[in-house]
Amino acid sequence: MTTPSVPPPGCPAHGSGQRIPLDSAEFAANPHAYYRYMRELGPTAPVTIAPGVEATLVTDYNAALELLQDSTTFRKDSRRWRALAEGCIRPDSPVLPLLAYRPNAMFTDGAEHVRLRQAITDSFARVSDKRLSRMVRQAAQFLINQFSARGSADLLRDYAQQLPLYVFNELFGCPAGIGDRVLFGISGMFDGVNAEAASQVLLGAVGELVALKRAQPGEDITSYLMQHPAQLSDEELAHTLVLLLGAGGEPEGNLIGNAFYTMLTNEEFARLGQFDKAVDDTLWRNAPMSNYAPHYPVVDTDVAGDKVRAGDLVLVSFGAANTALADRGADTRGHLAWSAGPHACPSKEPARLIALTGLETLFDALPDVELAVPADSLAWRPGPFNRALASLPVRFSAVTPRAAAAPEPTATPRYQAPSVAATPTPAAAQPAGNNTGRWSSFMKWLTGQ
Repeated sequence: MTTPSVPPPGCPAHGSGQRIPLDSAEFAANPHAYYRYMRELGPTAPVTIAPGVEATLVTDYNAALELLQDSTTFRKDSRRWRALAEGCIRPDSPVLPLLAYRPNAMFTDGAEHVRLRQAITDSFARVSDKRLSRMVRQAAQFLINQFSARGSADLLRDYAQQLPLYVFNELFGCPAGIGDRVLFGISGMFDGVNAEAASQVLLGAVGELVALKRAQPGEDITSYLMQHPAQLSDEELAHTLVLLLGAGGEPEGNLIGNAFYTMLTNEEFARLGQFDKAVDDTLWRNAPMSNYAPHYPVVDTDVAGDKVRAGDLVLVSFGAANTALADRGADTRGHLAWSAGPHACPSKEPARLIALTGLETLFDALPDVELAVPADSLAWRPGPFNRALASLPVRFSAVTPRAAAAPEPTATPRYQAPSVAATPTPAAAQPAGNNTGRWSSFMKWLTGQ
């Protein structure tokens, strides 16, 4: 019998009955050491993801793949979550907005899931790669213009975290006022501070977007979803938009930020401009959503021999599963960063294109960009689900901001004042500080106002 390696500092001993906290700073600083330790203990590990929130984490690649493909035994509808149903989860828990049931493709099963997912895949298929690349380059250039003359930037705060939000706002046809609140809501929901209030701001904003697009459809994903034969209700549309805008925000921003880290710490990738390989390496070794894919067994069962009870929260560690193969030299796209099975990411190709275009545009504009601090001094943000740096300071030769390229005409106007009554947002939940007017500023720059 193999003796497990010594647990990382701060890691509770497995035999003590304690659970390994995934929301700790120690875990964020060195998750790969935790993953190695947990994999040696078996295919699963008992963890906590927030105060009072327990889960079983699947760390073995084959066990994870089998679970993700078994939609009969393991379901996605979180109304099956026993601890939540029994009132054991605080209503203000920071992880609840990402786990609580919503009527969208993430939290449904069977025929209902197929219907909602098909609407997503078909709607994204109507957006050409050329059109999406143009959106990314326009948003990227706007963001680069904000710091290019300084000769320094935080690539996370100033670029990676913001770029996908700008792209998705345009992709979904958000007018300026609604778009500002979408940016605010997504950022707050993933920050985990006042997450429920931010979630409500986001839901209110997308509700207004649905009402607007019912009255004034355009050439955008929101309108395409409405026109789909699946006939999504307004509630399903709103929660589908929350899912897509949320997934296109924090996780996509983490992917871009982590890929920059890969480029800037790997001389070969940077020297040869190997953006595609950098993204693949990032998805293997620093998957942006490293622990997620919540599932709930319908009966008492097991995961590769480890027992789980009906209604337990079971999460998949993409980080642990991927790095086990990456350490053995895997060089294919067989990683689980996009998940797998019926609930695999339905928009992984657009997500990959956004990341690649964002990397290429930045390095094209600032070819001598480099880290401004030693790589080993960079800090990683705590959080049970994400793998994300706290900051990514860089320096480069200062350049003059570029003018906006003229936006291409569309069949119908994309940015009109709503012709339907909008529900006011409570003052306490209004965007504040640096979040105010970010999307409005981009739209003015893009249209030359």
